[in-house]
Amino acid sequence: MLNMAEGVARLDALAASPVVDTLARAFADAGFELAIVGGPVRDALLGRATHDLDFTTNARPDDILRIVTPVSTAQWDIGRDFGTIGARVRGEQVEITTYRADSYDGVTRKPAVEFGDTLDADLVRRDFTVNAMALRVPARTLVDPSGGVEDLVARRLRTPIDPGISFGDDPLRMLRAARFASQLEFRVDPETVDAMARLRETLEMVSPERIQAELVRLLQTSDPVRGIRLLVDTGLMAQFLPEIPALRLEIDEHHHHKDVYEHSLTVLTQAAELEGTRHPDASPDVPLRLAALLHDIGKPATRKLEPGGAVSFHHHDIKGARMARKRLKDLRFDSDTIASVTLLIELHLRFFGYSEGAWTDSAVRRYVRDAGDELDRLHILTRADVTTRNKKKAQRLASAYDDIERRIAELREQEQLDAIRPELDGNRIQEVLGLKPGREVGEAYRFLLDLRLDEGVLGADEAERRLRDWWAARG
Repeated sequence: MLNMAEGVARLDALAASPVVDTLARAFADAGFELAIVGGPVRDALLGRATHDLDFTTNARPDDILRIVTPVSTAQWDIGRDFGTIGARVRGEQVEITTYRADSYDGVTRKPAVEFGDTLDADLVRRDFTVNAMALRVPARTLVDPSGGVEDLVARRLRTPIDPGISFGDDPLRMLRAARFASQLEFRVDPETVDAMARLRETLEMVSPERIQAELVRLLQTSDPVRGIRLLVDTGLMAQFLPEIPALRLEIDEHHHHKDVYEHSLTVLTQAAELEGTRHPDASPDVPLRLAALLHDIGKPATRKLEPGGAVSFHHHDIKGARMARKRLKDLRFDSDTIASVTLLIELHLRFFGYSEGAWTDSAVRRYVRDAGDELDRLHILTRADVTTRNKKKAQRLASAYDDIERRIAELREQEQLDAIRPELDGNRIQEVLGLKPGREVGEAYRFLLDLRLDEGVLGADEAERRLRDWWAARG
């Protein structure tokens, strides 16, 4: 619960920091207003860590640059057209923006940039009341024209003005609502939720890159499922990632199977928890979390109702990987992320064959080789994919995966498993067989690789002998 006395003390500490004090004095001496705005104020009141400092002022960009130059070690004006000047002050990166009074045309989300003259007018044009607070410095006066403090106390997310107008001005704010709901663990005001559902189709004016960036930020929160549910329930998710609401399969009264949508959300939650346990100091793993969310998106397209009430989803792993590749490309994800996510989806069922019977060392090597750099993520995803309420079954699967990880560790120690490759390279293959570069060298390489996977380390001499025998048998 928000403690106002502690919050005020934290705001005072923020205002007293060297970087804030330096800027406050510089702007006051120049005759201009200055205030810390948005996230830093909100987080200080909530007792959360504050990171980048954002300021707003009645000074115009040229004035801002003139004021900060003597007190900073670097300046950049890439956002000058939008009223923003960046600088490095006392070792910290800050951004200072002129009060804004933008207007929107309702066709694109790019505003006609207009500079404003008052702090209150600037604040009410922001996305949510909890982000529409400012701390004037050096006076240390909290400015809250929209009731942001009350919303912090109530743990509520709402817009400073009518949500229909706010989201109509900038539809991306609807995705931010989901992100902040997850990040702050706040509930979204019902009127705001209604506006999100009503205006969901206006998301079409937002670029895929912007949507992707908000999706990534949502997945990086401690509870992404909260925001995902909001996006699905309002219909927003169907606008850019329709494969997720499609997981809510209609349950046939004669054919029963696990709720795929709820299962996928549980897998995402469990993957995030395991990720935190295994790598407590690492940043949230977006490719892993994407794979957890999308791992079963191939099920609706492959569902088959079998006689006797059974339901099958044959090859949903392969189908899902293809679907994920296309969707992630549409959302402009980078090629490395797409490759990681699709490989994880393609391999997420592989382990369950292990749980049904012990694998040979060859099968374990192939598992490692096929996973490649995604092996650690595959470990987490596969463990997270166990959502059964049957405790004995869950324990059996966990024990089986403990066993495969143990065997991988043993083989890695014995054989340098991370670098599995034939014991003869392409040049040596050409020398032994008297070949020139071409298709036959590739076939010989694959023969030796299969040999390495099946039998482990043979030694160069034995590998050469087996290669010659294989070549002779080919005639």
